[in-house]
Amino acid sequence: MSSTRTLILGVLLDGPMNGYKVRQTLELWGAQHWANVAFGSIYHGLGQMAKEGLLEVVESGKGGQTVYAITDEGRREFHRLLNDFWWQFRPIVDPFQVALTFMNHMSKADLIAALTARKDQLKIVLALNERAMAGKRAHGAGRHVDETVLLGSMQVRAQLEWVEQAIEKVENGDLP
Repeated sequence: MSSTRTLILGVLLDGPMNGYKVRQTLELWGAQHWANVAFGSIYHGLGQMAKEGLLEVVESGKGGQTVYAITDEGRREFHRLLNDFWWQFRPIVDPFQVALTFMNHMSKADLIAALTARKDQLKIVLALNERAMAGKRAHGAGRHVDETVLLGSMQVRAQLEWVEQAIEKVENGDLP
């Protein structure tokens, strides 16, 4: 939950808001695509962090309408988590790499079909990222939020380049 926790605390640095507004902000940022955030956990996280003293209830309400503000302890926790994220490297876990490990168990035709489908999916993701970038700007997301989409796009481009080369290698008999 530390990613979700950090995101919630970070959003509340901009001022008190209810769970629905926190969720809207994270959706605008596209956090579900790069932070493994489950939006349903936001409301639980808000309540839990209030119990821990990281947040305070500014205004009680029902159905996600309770307004929370970050406390000084919450600010310290946010900066501790943020610092940890900046200085830690964690590899991206992608089941696609499991599939790559066993490409030698596929027929040439199936492997080319799978790689071609992956290539098509990657191109779609790049197009969606471009649209997302425009949408974020239109709705007032900060320029720094664009960098998450930019980084994701660069990773997708790198994989696309690899897939295109892999297709050529399979066609030429150099893989698997």
